Amino acid sequence: MKGILYIIIAIFVTTILIPMFLIYSCDTTVPNIERQEAGDKITKIRIYRDNLKRIEEMELEEYVKGVVSSEMPASFDIEALKAQAIAARTKVLYQKIKYGKKGNPAHPGAEVCDTVHCQVFRTKDQLKEVKPKNWMRDYWPKIEEAVESTRGLVITYEGKLIDPLYHSTSGGRTENSEDVFSTAMPYLRSVESPYEQGSSHLEDEVVISTDEFISKINTKYKDSNLTEANIVDSLEILARNEGGSISKMKVGNKIVSGRNIRELFGLKSANFEIVVSGDKMIFKTKGYGHGVGMSQYGADGMAKHGYKFDEILKHYYQGVEVKQFTSLP
Repeated sequence: MKGILYIIIAIFVTTILIPMFLIYSCDTTVPNIERQEAGDKITKIRIYRDNLKRIEEMELEEYVKGVVSSEMPASFDIEALKAQAIAARTKVLYQKIKYGKKGNPAHPGAEVCDTVHCQVFRTKDQLKEVKPKNWMRDYWPKIEEAVESTRGLVITYEGKLIDPLYHSTSGGRTENSEDVFSTAMPYLRSVESPYEQGSSHLEDEVVISTDEFISKINTKYKDSNLTEANIVDSLEILARNEGGSISKMKVGNKIVSGRNIRELFGLKSANFEIVVSGDKMIFKTKGYGHGVGMSQYGADGMAKHGYKFDEILKHYYQGVEVKQFTSLP
């Protein structure tokens, strides 16, 4: 009897218990190597939270979701949101490589901050506070789709990550990088941006008094000698960049750039005309932002005309490739 019992026990162990142990102690899922290297295992990033005055570490793709939902309207076409997700991901990884362990000198210890200095970022809790009531229900899944469907994708030029500058609206044509930021980048070239009609910033108008204009100019430029008597004759646009922004203009005795004037008077862009009408100065601007790189409204317009995210990125960033990011150097 004992011999028969031992045989039964042996059969039970070899045919039932051992296979069960093997099944439950092993991960039977085939690992997705590409997905892990391109997303889950790339790295976590460090972000300086400006209001909290502290550095937080977070998963890369969660950071990208917070940027896309803060930097681009979620009502935009999904292909535009995908393009924005890839640009945002490329930006933080570019800065991580550029600055290394020490972090960005503007906020040591972190690759990025959560303000316009780097890229605007909000957590889900913050989004719930600032977005309309049903935004999380209606749009957060779309943000997640845009980020997850492009997980790990980045923009490269000659095998290296680019600095993917972007802005709201170009006004019809983007700018060469050196015309705005002094450094010429081969992928940041002036290109047509023909589908921006959906932007409320395509054209704008700012009206100030001539007294305010004269006061601010003379305070900023002490020897400009601008007066009410000579204001009309001493204002002249001398040159424009390829994208349309003013590179040189005469104001009193000074030669300044459109960017100087934009910053001084809070204009939406450096692409503008000035009209003097009685005691008022009228600035008529085209576009919104610095004008370099991807136009966000232009990206949405392209998407609505059938362009895919990679086509959008390759239009606004010349000579680039969109590929999976594998590892940090």
